[in-house]
Amino acid sequence: MGVVAERPTVRVSNIPCTITAKELLIFLESTLGPDSIFAIEIVSGHNNWNSRGYGRIQFTTLKDKARAQSLSLTADLVIKSHNLRLFETYDDIIARPLDPKHRLNDTVLHAGFLVNDETLSVLESWEAVRAWVMPERSRVEFWVWQGSDCYKMEIAFDNIVESVGCCLGGDKVNALILKLKYGPKIFRKLSGPNIASKFRADRFHICKEDFDYLWVRTTDFSEMKSIGHSTSFCWEIQEDFSVASIFTNFPSFRKDVVDLMFEDGDGYLSVSEAVPLVKCESDSKLPYEILFQLNSLVHSQKISLAAAECDLIDFFGGLSMDTANVLLQRLQKLKTTRYDPLSFVKAQLQVLERNSKKRLSPHQRLMEHNIMSCHRTLITPSKIYCLGPELEKSNYVVKNFAQYASDFMRVTFVEEDWSKLPVNALSTSVEQGFYAKPYRTGIYHRILSILRDGIVIGDKRFEFLAFSASQLRSNSVWMFASNDSVKAGDIREWMGCFNKIRSVSKCAARMGQLFSSSTQTLVVPQQDVELIPDVEISSDGVNYCFSDGIGKISLSFARQVAQKCGLNHTPSAFQIRYGGYKGVIAVDRNSFRKLSLRSSMLKFDSNNRMLNVTKWSSSMPCFLNREIITLMSTLGVEDEAFEALQQEQLHLLGKMRKERNVALNALEKLSGADSNNILVKMLLQGYEPNLEPYLSMMLQAHYENHLSDLKSRCRIYVPKGRILVGCLDETGSLNYGQVYVRITMTKAEQEMGHQNFFQRVDERTCIVTGKVVVTKNPCLHPGDIRVLEAVYDLGLEEKNMVDCLVFPQKGERPHPNECSGGDLDGDLFFISWDQNLFPPRTVPPMDYSARRPRIMDHDVTLEEIQKFFVDYMINDNLGAISTAHLVHSDHEAEKALSPNVWSWQTCTPWLLTLPKLVHQLKCHGL
Repeated sequence: MGVVAERPTVRVSNIPCTITAKELLIFLESTLGPDSIFAIEIVSGHNNWNSRGYGRIQFTTLKDKARAQSLSLTADLVIKSHNLRLFETYDDIIARPLDPKHRLNDTVLHAGFLVNDETLSVLESWEAVRAWVMPERSRVEFWVWQGSDCYKMEIAFDNIVESVGCCLGGDKVNALILKLKYGPKIFRKLSGPNIASKFRADRFHICKEDFDYLWVRTTDFSEMKSIGHSTSFCWEIQEDFSVASIFTNFPSFRKDVVDLMFEDGDGYLSVSEAVPLVKCESDSKLPYEILFQLNSLVHSQKISLAAAECDLIDFFGGLSMDTANVLLQRLQKLKTTRYDPLSFVKAQLQVLERNSKKRLSPHQRLMEHNIMSCHRTLITPSKIYCLGPELEKSNYVVKNFAQYASDFMRVTFVEEDWSKLPVNALSTSVEQGFYAKPYRTGIYHRILSILRDGIVIGDKRFEFLAFSASQLRSNSVWMFASNDSVKAGDIREWMGCFNKIRSVSKCAARMGQLFSSSTQTLVVPQQDVELIPDVEISSDGVNYCFSDGIGKISLSFARQVAQKCGLNHTPSAFQIRYGGYKGVIAVDRNSFRKLSLRSSMLKFDSNNRMLNVTKWSSSMPCFLNREIITLMSTLGVEDEAFEALQQEQLHLLGKMRKERNVALNALEKLSGADSNNILVKMLLQGYEPNLEPYLSMMLQAHYENHLSDLKSRCRIYVPKGRILVGCLDETGSLNYGQVYVRITMTKAEQEMGHQNFFQRVDERTCIVTGKVVVTKNPCLHPGDIRVLEAVYDLGLEEKNMVDCLVFPQKGERPHPNECSGGDLDGDLFFISWDQNLFPPRTVPPMDYSARRPRIMDHDVTLEEIQKFFVDYMINDNLGAISTAHLVHSDHEAEKALSPNVWSWQTCTPWLLTLPKLVHQLKCHGL
């Protein structure tokens, strides 16, 4: 991270409480000189009723600031017997350029794209543009007036690929070309009596200019979406002064000057919500797959939009699919923009024909390995980006409709720079008053419009299909282009019957169930499936299900499933999707039915009989994180315990890049790598980490990744621990407070001598006995940390349950539910037998009873599901809550047990089930 430039603003304290902002300004300017102060903010309480004696002062120049600081140090900045105390801050009251020369008015801005190095195809121009160049903030702002509305385009310096000085209509440099990687962030100016502006002039606020307004995010405001089409902006300065001092502040500034010409680009414009897209005539022979990749080339700026014209389209339309794909891949590898791609691909085709070899389509081979080729698009507030096709793990829906694979598309809604969209980009508070409603921005309505109206690429119209739970968290959806044979509604009908689900959130979650990445194994006829009862109790008026989400699979069938998954062993449990069933099935050696499922696993009715496996039980390395450390520390675990584990991990990481045996040990411990891992194979073959370049590079990447996790997430490796999937004691032999844990030992554990907490079963596995600490992420309440007793049980040993955390079916409440409201449908649990991590005390677990969802009086509609998706993007505050919880816990003496932290913890139960229970959280202003 770069050094933050000095700001003209200071924090000020010891302000007399009777002084107003205007009186303070008069005093300072009488001391420092006229126009030395730009803005003053005094912090007040009770709606500007009384001053709190501190605030901020923004000076006009750094020189004025330095004089004031000097006077303060010598106690010569005295007002009403109070010497003002000044402190550095990097947060200005009003963000504006420090140098007055960088604040320009009456400039002209042209938006478009380059046809060649010296010609800009202009899509739209704005005059009387205000420009603020802020190298100290690494950005430039352009204020544009469209009718009566004012908009701001904000371009970050790291978004500028190249900046070039140019001459317009003469030999004098009077303009600057900005070639951008992404679109600019666009804001709309809101003002008025009810607008809660960031800076309103009153008794305790004063500014030399009018900043009584608010900037809110919006989309492309131009009628023909010219900003979305543009990849370059030409900034023309009409004022008669030297521009060199301004232009050289821009990154990647090219010293040679270009004589730039303009041409009209109206023919490329479109009113579509998704721009820019290559126009293709309806009678064109170009396959959609090729058209999609041409769009991808335009969006990645490998070719210019002007170059994607009829001749190029006709050329690719006359090639075979395989040949076209090879040429497109070569275009993708270009480092710079090709303005004449047709001559390039013709030359490459000749080379290809001279070296022609028979190329087989990889599609069938990919499907056999459960990999699919997926078209992806990113939707930003102003643009669309086509990506791919990319390889990713298949899901049951796409594989079942594999002949229509190109009709599926994964759409993700992102920020202009492809990062996650912040909540305030979709919804913000703009009005004052208790009854003020949140303001939904243009970006919110853009996303909703695309979900409802779809996206048109070529002759395909993609419409909303569904989304999985992981897609919901990443702001992604599946879309499908309906054709004569299959429509999006047909696919949803094939998936199952969702009419009985009257909760919008649950209906959305169930529709996405079959879209989870999975391995398709075997069809299980209904007669081979039995329904077994759930284990339920009622405690203190609350109903608990001990078997929530878990069933059984016979040993013989589990072996077949494992073989289909490509495994050389039979796991003890599989996480599955089977029709409308979802959860875990554990191997039962005494079962004769292929599958034994429970009602708690059934989410909706479906006729699908394919058993889809998403995960299986395995021994995963165990890591602490900030949340677990905070809760353990709250319960009395000493800091030295965490520091010792961290030092041990750092020592291991330091030696793994030099010693082969240590590298093998580290890969197994920290990454769970087995003998199939390429790095492990190389090390076993005798390659030395510090001699073989590829091995050295990959180990360095592992080292940097773990070091980064240590710094950012406090992810500390726990040797005496595992991450395991939760299962149920079907024998009923475990009592409340007991668990059964049989694990696969690491190589280091196998080489150890006798361990008090291990009872070996064979050469590779052992049973953990004694005290263990158990929890589940995310965890925010101290009661999520449970101390249980790991026991040996002969009946469970005979069940051969390995690499699972087996919980009892007895007690007043299920242990998984005590840990962050977990269940047994695939939740992973942290378990450790490290005595240094056992808390001296525990507290009762929190009540994680789910709030009743809103039930509709009609069948849930697609429009309601689409609105739920966008509303989830607004209410996805788990990260903010978690960070605030850590901050408050670190600040308070009682840590996570402090009353000030409880208000955050009460948000937790609802937040952990947010995908199913979206509602507005108002705790602490969130």
